[in-house]
Amino acid sequence: MPVEVKLPQLGESTFEGTIGKWLKRPGDRVERFEPLVEIITDKVNVEMPAPYGGVLAKILIPEGQTVPVGTPIAVMETPDAAIQSPAAAQPTPTATGVGTREDRTQLADTERVRLSPVVRKLAEEHGLPLEEVARLRGSGAGGRVTKEDVLKYVETRHGAPPVAPAATVPRTTPVAPSQHPGDQLVKLTPLRRSIAQRMAQSKREIPHAYGVIEVDMTALVRWREAHKDAWRSREGVNITYTAFFVRAAADALRAFPLVNSSWSEDGIILRSAIAIGIGIALDDGLIVAVIKQADQKPLVGIAKELETLGRKAREGSLALDDVSGGTFTITNPGVFGSIWSMPIIIPGQAAILATDAIVKRPVARDDAIALRDIMHLGLSFDHRIFDGAVADGFLTRIRQKLESAPGGDAVPNDF
Repeated sequence: MPVEVKLPQLGESTFEGTIGKWLKRPGDRVERFEPLVEIITDKVNVEMPAPYGGVLAKILIPEGQTVPVGTPIAVMETPDAAIQSPAAAQPTPTATGVGTREDRTQLADTERVRLSPVVRKLAEEHGLPLEEVARLRGSGAGGRVTKEDVLKYVETRHGAPPVAPAATVPRTTPVAPSQHPGDQLVKLTPLRRSIAQRMAQSKREIPHAYGVIEVDMTALVRWREAHKDAWRSREGVNITYTAFFVRAAADALRAFPLVNSSWSEDGIILRSAIAIGIGIALDDGLIVAVIKQADQKPLVGIAKELETLGRKAREGSLALDDVSGGTFTITNPGVFGSIWSMPIIIPGQAAILATDAIVKRPVARDDAIALRDIMHLGLSFDHRIFDGAVADGFLTRIRQKLESAPGGDAVPNDF
């Protein structure tokens, strides 16, 4: 009998998905839980397994189209006895690669580390075996193969300039009549469209207010420079400023629970868990990975989890659980040199913290001018949930934590 296959809920804050690639065609036999279609969300790409066993009768939503959760996307012919609750068939909780399934299976772990989702997509577009691409001399960090490396290789291989693939480099369209001569329209990727919709929703629905505070990072900078090598040798992980930011923010969220909340028309929902999302920049965009129970983890544990999440993001192996469930977000524009930022709140959260660049600046200390390492912390917050007094108290708590630099050579797990 025919039965509809619907787009499932892909995370508590994800309400739509884009059909990336159908892994089966009409007429194909499909076993229950066998991967059926790749779904693109604003968080990760996931393989959705078939909720029933049977034959794929009809595809209702074509590749590239974005639809809300619950939309029928296909029809399957399945025996009456085979119909079971589809709730058990959830999307495979790992970010998928973009090459063929056979290529992904054959790719060794060391090769998988070197190839980002963008590079794998480029390889597929140009018909390059992933094993061949993995052997290229990469120009990226740690010898990682980049998009530019693949394009140069294609040019050398075929003796002609490469054509930018539509899925990696946005495709341009002819100039519209209302545009000026020479203008081009850059088509939106599914990720960029999703980000645009969510950010527009945030600015439209959430009354943003802002607070900024200066932090004297001098003591912490000196401690980190003196001990980062020993830390790495002892713990097997880099100690980054982000780890300190997460630890300090988790402490402040415990002290100011309104900042770790969500607005609803029935009232303010105080979140019991503290899960801090961290923005990670990739070749093809930005993704927010989440540190769960951040308030219960020591500094070294946070540092290790940050390194793991960053590696998985670059490999394209983040699981859906890695990017879901955030209650508060930290964005770090300081790594790009920004010194004053006012980020947009993620829908469903009450605030977002920006950590800007640490710069040397002359400041007044004890009636004298001293050169200190100074940074700005910028908080965007939902003015429906709390007011400036709470925002300033929250920022002050973080500043006090960061300015109380760890002492001695010990690992500051109690920071």
